[in-house]
Amino acid sequence: MKLIHKSTNRQLRGLALATMAWVLCSTSVDHPEWRVWHFQGPDVSKSNTAFVGMWRMCIYPYANNSDNVGVCHRYSYHNTFIPTDIRVSQHLMLVSSLLSLIGTVTITVSVWNMYTRKQQKKVFCNPFCFIGILNIIVSSFVSLSFLLNYVSIKRQVGIAFPPSFHVPSLLYTQEIGSAMVAAGVAAFLFLSSGIIFISFNFSLDTYVYCRV
Repeated sequence: MKLIHKSTNRQLRGLALATMAWVLCSTSVDHPEWRVWHFQGPDVSKSNTAFVGMWRMCIYPYANNSDNVGVCHRYSYHNTFIPTDIRVSQHLMLVSSLLSLIGTVTITVSVWNMYTRKQQKKVFCNPFCFIGILNIIVSSFVSLSFLLNYVSIKRQVGIAFPPSFHVPSLLYTQEIGSAMVAAGVAAFLFLSSGIIFISFNFSLDTYVYCRV
């Protein structure tokens, strides 16, 4: 009983981490603040700020004024001006959001079955192992998206947006945005929850083997 209680507590921690990771991952997908661009606008005395995300770009003129309203432009992987790193990140983040949703639902059902004792030990071992591997795969996808954008930021790579966007391809500065930070945290939480579920499966298998 002590082992079961300890195991359920571990699974609840894994569930909490996976849920937080899914929320952060899903939120960062549509959030524009992956890359923060600073460039000179028509008024040379004031700088503009643009947030470049996976699916849209928003411009906030005169960034020092918090009352300004941004103008957003949406795009997709069908637009030819989108660079390869963003195209790859779009697919990786969408797949990650879908897989993490499936994993979160599966974790919730499995933990509920543990508490209601609807499954025997040997039955719920494999679902948790599968969930752990799935979360580690999702973590690698999100990490790759983070890495691709991080390299572009460090190299100060611009994007040739259409003239209608009113954003120059050459920038003054470029930095990491809050959505990118959220994705990085989500990758770490996915990895942590995956390790928890795999280690739980290993410890439970060892316990069953020793009792046999």
